[in-house]
This record gives sequence, structure tokens and C-alpha cells, in this order.
Amino acid sequence: MKTNVGNIDKVIRISLAVVFAVLYFTNTVSGTAGYVVLGLAVVFLVTSLVGFCPLYALVGLNTCPVKKV
Repeated sequence: MKTNVGNIDKVIRISLAVVFAVLYFTNTVSGTAGYVVLGLAVVFLVTSLVGFCPLYALVGLNTCPVKKV
């Protein structure tokens, strides 16, 4: 797996994961929508920690800075 998630993208993903988790655990969002929000929080957290997003790979996106040679 080649890293395709940059630092700013990681911060945004972690922030969204925290917001989504808070929405779920405070019962602001519940039921099926709550499970969807919690699932998104887990996906955002995992992709930010691993540094790889499969969706980015499918569409050819890369938010990592270009390394100078």
C-alpha cells in the first residue's frame, strides 16, 4: 500500500471521526443513521492512521506532498 493521505487530510479525517463519535455516543444521532455515522467515524479514523484510502486509490487522488528528489 502506497500512502495517499496527506497530513492535512489526516487531521480533517480524525476531526470528523471525533465529531461523528460524539454525535453517536451522545445519542444525537441514533438508529440506523447512528450506526452509519459510527461506521464512518471508524473508517475515517482507520484511514487516517494507516495513511491509505482505498477510495482515493480507485479515483487516482493523492493528498500527500510530492517528495523532491
